[in-house]
Amino acid sequence: MKILPDRIDRLHLAALLLWTVPVVALLPFGVYWLWQTDSLRWWLAAMVACSAVGYGLQYRLRQRDRQLLNDAATGPDPHWPPKANGAWVAVERLAEETKPEDWSLTDGGRLWLLGQKALETVARHHHPEVERPLLELTVPHTLLIIERASRDLRATISGQIPFSHWLTIGDLVRAWGWKASAERLLNVYRAGRLVINPADALLSEIWGQLRNRGYGAAWTELHRWLLREYVRKVGYYAIDLYSGRLLLTDVESTAGPTKASRADLRQAEVAAARTGEPLRILVLGRTSAGKSSLINALFGRLVAATDVLPDTTASLVPYRLERDGLDAALIFDAPGCDSSLLDEKTLKQVALTADLILWVCAAHRPDRQLDRERLDALRDWYAAQPDRRPPPLLVAVTYIDQLRPSREWRPPYDLSDPASAKAANIRAATEAVAADLAVPVAAVIPVCLAERRIYNDDAFWAAILERQDEANRTRFQRCLEDGKRRENWALLRQQLASAGRWLADLPGRVLS
Repeated sequence: MKILPDRIDRLHLAALLLWTVPVVALLPFGVYWLWQTDSLRWWLAAMVACSAVGYGLQYRLRQRDRQLLNDAATGPDPHWPPKANGAWVAVERLAEETKPEDWSLTDGGRLWLLGQKALETVARHHHPEVERPLLELTVPHTLLIIERASRDLRATISGQIPFSHWLTIGDLVRAWGWKASAERLLNVYRAGRLVINPADALLSEIWGQLRNRGYGAAWTELHRWLLREYVRKVGYYAIDLYSGRLLLTDVESTAGPTKASRADLRQAEVAAARTGEPLRILVLGRTSAGKSSLINALFGRLVAATDVLPDTTASLVPYRLERDGLDAALIFDAPGCDSSLLDEKTLKQVALTADLILWVCAAHRPDRQLDRERLDALRDWYAAQPDRRPPPLLVAVTYIDQLRPSREWRPPYDLSDPASAKAANIRAATEAVAADLAVPVAAVIPVCLAERRIYNDDAFWAAILERQDEANRTRFQRCLEDGKRRENWALLRQQLASAGRWLADLPGRVLS
């Protein structure tokens, strides 16, 4: 490669220098004139003041740019299961410990090593018992992590760093190669200037140091941000992989119903081919607590059988729920948790496939020990599966119209500031249920589901909609398992078909 002076015509360079000499000469002559007119100190003061203001402005701009970079940083995904939180904390710790002086952007081998450290950090969190956890990664998934991280980093750099779409790798390499030569020439120039004009050289040095500190700090911030974002991106997709979200195909896991939901949709007389994966809402509670009445209130019409006799619901019955604000959902009416029709194994099976749980508790029944035991069992089952996100829980407190004074029923009631004995008792019952079941008071909604006394069902529906995003995240995590099974079988069929075609064509290749 030719060096720069060999690529410039010396006569053109001489002409350029002759043209610039008069302009350059203005500086020493101007300083001399200022000294003669006794204005040099004012000029020096103005120069220092302008430099200080410029440095302050540059500092503010650097703070703004730092905030922009922080806002563009990759964060955790709310769809991750609880187990992924610890892995992300480890990735953030590695990103914060990454220093620009240790990782040059021009050293590809070092950058690969940094990405490997990020991968190993996540792998170590999910496989602490394995000596070399990186070896647990499959080749296609490793390539997919690199592909996704590179794609996101490219989009971030092109969208956040000015002129990044013009700079080439060659520009950066040449600039880095010329750095040493440029610094030597600059030092010669600064020494000569110090001999010719000491005062001006001293001020220029001060100004230059301030400017270089500003630009140097800006470059260091950008360098640090690039390294940290690189670590976060690799760690993000590694966590995606170990959380089951990073599939080799681009099919959305909730695009179609799972095997279990297809059967439930057929039972609910809904064509499964016309819908995606529905939100699965499970209604639980003791016998005659008002589970079926709650479902009827949510539908606005009679769909579930209700009776004064116990165990009206003899099995787990799905209903298709469509209402404003909720596109598609299956709501399940279950037998009472104190009934022999719902054993612990069945309860565990249906609870682990639920995206939202509605627990129905009667306000006029103070014996809630069994409700608490069943809820604690659910919590233990979810805690034993850190790869799954537990569904949100809402509690409906029914039969509030039977609270004392039992003959009074003049809704609406303001529970935040109860003005009657009825309102005070409803509030007390709500707080008692929250304490007995270890549930936040905000998740406990008092309702009346008696015929011609329907009250506060809209507030309960609004509470369901408030938790819809959280329930959708639970649904997403649940569908990943079904999606991974479908993908594994599809890939295996494709690989076996390709191997079969290759074996079928093998005799022809050998004979030819």
